[in-house]
Amino acid sequence: MSAERATPHDLSGTTAIITGANSGLGLETARALARDGARIVLAVRDTAKGEQAATRIPGQTEVRQLDLADLSSIHAFAHAWQGDIHLLINNAGLMMVPESRTADGFETQFGVNHLGHFALTNLLLEHVTGRVVTVSSGMHHAVRGIRFDDVNMAHGYSPTRAYGQSKLANLLFTLELQQKLEQVGSPVRATAAHPGYAATNLQTRTGNRITNQLMRIANTVFAQSAAAGAQPIHYAATADMPGAGYAGPTGLGGMRGAPGPNRPSAAARDTTAARRLWDLSEKLTRATFPL
Repeated sequence: MSAERATPHDLSGTTAIITGANSGLGLETARALARDGARIVLAVRDTAKGEQAATRIPGQTEVRQLDLADLSSIHAFAHAWQGDIHLLINNAGLMMVPESRTADGFETQFGVNHLGHFALTNLLLEHVTGRVVTVSSGMHHAVRGIRFDDVNMAHGYSPTRAYGQSKLANLLFTLELQQKLEQVGSPVRATAAHPGYAATNLQTRTGNRITNQLMRIANTVFAQSAAAGAQPIHYAATADMPGAGYAGPTGLGGMRGAPGPNRPSAAARDTTAARRLWDLSEKLTRATFPL
C-alpha cells in the first residue's frame, strides 16, 4: 500500500473480481469496494445484466462472462485473465433450488457454490495479491458435515441440506486454502463472510411457490437490506482479520447488525475434513493449488 493512501480501505489502483456482481450482495459489495477506489470486474453469467449493473457502480468497471456451473467457462475466464487481482470475491451462489445438475454433472448447489469457486480460485491464484473472500451462510450450521460418500446427493436430495453442505464447503475450502498459503509463505489471505439475513432475490428461487412467498414476506418484515448484508463481505475484504477468519453481523444471533468476527461451526473448523474436501475437489474439477 502506497504512502499516499489515507486509510486501509483506500483501494485505488487495485482490481477486485466479484462473481455474481450483477445483483444483490454482489452488486452492493461491488459498489462498496468501488467507493474505496477499486476497479471492479463483474464476473457474471448474463453479461447484459452485468452491463446494466455496472451503470450503478461508481468508478472503473468491466464485465466478463463467467458461468460457475460450467468448468469450461471457468477455464476460459481464467485463461483470458491478465494482470494482478487484489481481491477475488467468491460471491455468486444458489439457495435451496430444486434438484438439478451442472454442465459437468455435479449437484448444482455444490457445483456452483463450492466447486465452481474452488476451480476459479485455483486457476486465478497466481494473479491474486491480496485476499480471497468466499461468501458462506449461517445455514452451514444446519449440517454436521460433508456427505463425502454422496456429495452430489444422488440418494435423498434435500434442497436445504444441499445448500447447507455447499456453504459448509465454502468454509472448509477457506480453512484449507489458508493453510496451503501459509505453507508456501504467501502473503495472500483467505477469509470468509456471511450476510446474516439479507433481502435479496436469492431466497425466492426455491421452485416452491409457498416457500417463495414466505421468503418474500420475511424479506419485507425481517431481513436487513442487501447493502447491510454486504457489509460483512466488505469487512472480510478490508478489515484487519486473520487468515481463515469469518465475518458476519454481530447482532441478533448473527442475523443482522454491524459486521465483525463470527465463529463458524465445529464442522467448519475440522481440518481433516477440510483436507479431504480439498482432495476431492481437486479430483472433481482437475484444478490444483498452483503456488
